[in-house]
Amino acid sequence: MADPGMSHQRIVALAARHPQVVDMTIGVLLALVYLLSVWDGKAESRHPGRDLQVWDGVAAVAMVGLIAVRRRRPRVVLALTVVAAAVTIVVGEARAAQTVAAAIAAYTVATAYPRRTAWLFGGSAAVLLYGASLLWPGREWPGAAWWERGDVGLLAGVGMAVAVGDAIRTRRAYMVAVEERARRAEESREEEAHRRVMEERLRIARELHDVVAHNLALISVQAGVAKHLMQSKPEQAAAALGHVRDAAGTAVEELGTVLSVLRQESDPDESSTGPAPGLSQVPVLLEAMAAAGLRVRNRQEGQARMLPAAADLAAYRIIQESLTNAHKHATGAAVELHVAYTGDGLTIEVTNPRTAQGDGLRGGTGHGLIGMHERAASLGGTLHAGPTVGDNFTVHAFLPAADQSGAAQ
Repeated sequence: MADPGMSHQRIVALAARHPQVVDMTIGVLLALVYLLSVWDGKAESRHPGRDLQVWDGVAAVAMVGLIAVRRRRPRVVLALTVVAAAVTIVVGEARAAQTVAAAIAAYTVATAYPRRTAWLFGGSAAVLLYGASLLWPGREWPGAAWWERGDVGLLAGVGMAVAVGDAIRTRRAYMVAVEERARRAEESREEEAHRRVMEERLRIARELHDVVAHNLALISVQAGVAKHLMQSKPEQAAAALGHVRDAAGTAVEELGTVLSVLRQESDPDESSTGPAPGLSQVPVLLEAMAAAGLRVRNRQEGQARMLPAAADLAAYRIIQESLTNAHKHATGAAVELHVAYTGDGLTIEVTNPRTAQGDGLRGGTGHGLIGMHERAASLGGTLHAGPTVGDNFTVHAFLPAADQSGAAQ
């Protein structure tokens, strides 16, 4: 047995796909009702029956045509149907079909135009039909009440048609707005997903660059030292190879941490497989750089304090990349590292002399500087890198990380 609900939905869907067929059907039904009411009217009724005339057929055909084009010219159809209904009322030939056609036209106007326009046209149509009913020749004056049921019914019928049409228009507009919001939300979700993927790719690229570039630079330098001292000073060569081993082990460990984070299903910001490097590991970094032949003069201002994890990691990576670049381009020269804790954040400055080997910008891909800029910008900070006075190259970074100790007290 067919589901009545499903049958109703199919009928509604079919009507929505073929509105012209629906209008033609309504027009034909109204025309048949009109012709039957003329031919089979009761003698005692307001409009008794009579023989069908040629103009009755013309009126029926006109009714079908008007209803068929009601969606294309709603206001024109309303005006014509109301005038036709008013004329037939005045001459005493009014039938229910004409007033129903006028109500349908009023409904169509209400579904197609804003509320003010709909009620203006609908109210005018109702008043015109009501006024015509007062002029009906069969009405007895004086003594005929202006609130007779049939007359007031014209007002109520047209008003109800306008109200229903306005409600449907409002619902359609609401559904269109809901669909538009859903479409925009879907687009924004796709854009957000794409943005998050790109941010994650950049974050992974920064981490891999910092881990690989720094340790490979140390390995390259120490391998060169070992090769140079292999014959003349085997003990120092062995020490250099030990540094190579340590740097390789550190690189493998950090790469393992990065890959473990990438493999886990949870948010990498919510759980981690191990502690991320931070400023507490700067002394170890300086020892490794010293073993690689880079002299670093470290200076700190302000009271060291705990920083947010993101700021702590960014500060360490900026120092690491700056020292690695200095080691590439200022070998043998002393490098100045200045870390200052302020009330509103952390300032990092790394200065190294520019040598004939480079100026801190050439000799590499430039991804390191780009990564440092991105790390600072992601925290709302700033980073400037470039030549300074005295033929030096300086990296100056500020990372916002307000001191919360005063607030806590």
